[in-house]
Amino acid sequence: MFMILMLCLVIFIIWRRYKSNPLSYFPSKDKSPNVEDGSLFFGVSFFSYTELEDATRNFDPSQELGNGGFGVVYFGKLQDGREVAVKRLHEHNYKRVQHFMNEVQILTRLHHPNLVVLYGCTSRQSNELLLVYEYISNGTVADHLHGKSANPGLLTWPLRLNIAIETARALVYLHASEIIHRDVNTSNILLDQNFIAKVADFGISRLIPNDVTHVSTAPQGTPGYVDPQYHHRYQLTDKSDVYSFGVVLIELISSMRPVDLNRSEDEICLANLALNRIQKGAVDQLIDPVLGSDSDAEIMRMVTSVAELAFRCLQFYSEMRPTMNEVLEVLEDIVADGRMPPPSETSDKTILLKEFLPSTVSITGECHSDSTGSTTLSVR
Repeated sequence: MFMILMLCLVIFIIWRRYKSNPLSYFPSKDKSPNVEDGSLFFGVSFFSYTELEDATRNFDPSQELGNGGFGVVYFGKLQDGREVAVKRLHEHNYKRVQHFMNEVQILTRLHHPNLVVLYGCTSRQSNELLLVYEYISNGTVADHLHGKSANPGLLTWPLRLNIAIETARALVYLHASEIIHRDVNTSNILLDQNFIAKVADFGISRLIPNDVTHVSTAPQGTPGYVDPQYHHRYQLTDKSDVYSFGVVLIELISSMRPVDLNRSEDEICLANLALNRIQKGAVDQLIDPVLGSDSDAEIMRMVTSVAELAFRCLQFYSEMRPTMNEVLEVLEDIVADGRMPPPSETSDKTILLKEFLPSTVSITGECHSDSTGSTTLSVR
């Protein structure tokens, strides 16, 4: 009995210490805040809390760049002059350590021009979980389409198509690296000053070896983008990213929000709205007028081709969706050819896809929203 009490006491003490400083229980070769630790952090630089506090003006709200389910991102300027984005993970989120470790482990092993660069993080000595990224100055795709910087006219059709291609390239690279992003959405696609796309936020990404068909895990992601089959079966695959990318394509075409409670009940989800319009042959009702498709037949043909590709990505059954490699090939062909496939091929393909359309109810159930505009799924 005495031994049991002593064991309980030891466990309680360890738990209290872990709660006060969760990183202290990760191995480290060196406690210096600016020394790289190759064993865990794969060579990523450490930043002291004080340095990042100074860089963000003590996390001044005026420096805030964005606020998501896992943390707040602040603009900062380091002593060496580098402009950075500092993510401060929410203390109340019990998955913050997992999110932190995911970002570090994934971004330090990947290098691609269309992925955001991780500069470093706080060390094991810090009580705060902070991640430091390169600063991408032009906001997110969501900002430009329907957010705080909304000016859809600024994103011309060539720019939108280029964003789609660059995002697809990043996802092809991730999938080849056996990584499923799991939260592909326009808020996680950043734009630099030249409107080059950079995919960000790998906090809930998962490693899936090529010889494994899926990973069984509770659905996570952003409302309006979550693969409905994944939501029903709890089976995550690379086709889950394909579904989410299909929603991104529709956003680029329409400038509409992925979830909008002001739309009719069966079209609250943009995916539903798009499937309904495309199935009825009413693609023109999806297109943002600022793209000029009414007056430019070439743009109309290209947008229609992208809409048909999105239609394939949004199929309920994952086996009916293309791979990201195939998606990228189609997008690049659209740019290279400047035209859509011959009418006979298009109509045959559309008929085949219609046979596998789910009911609208099955997709609408995956959209969740609340009055606060939260982008966190209710299922965790």
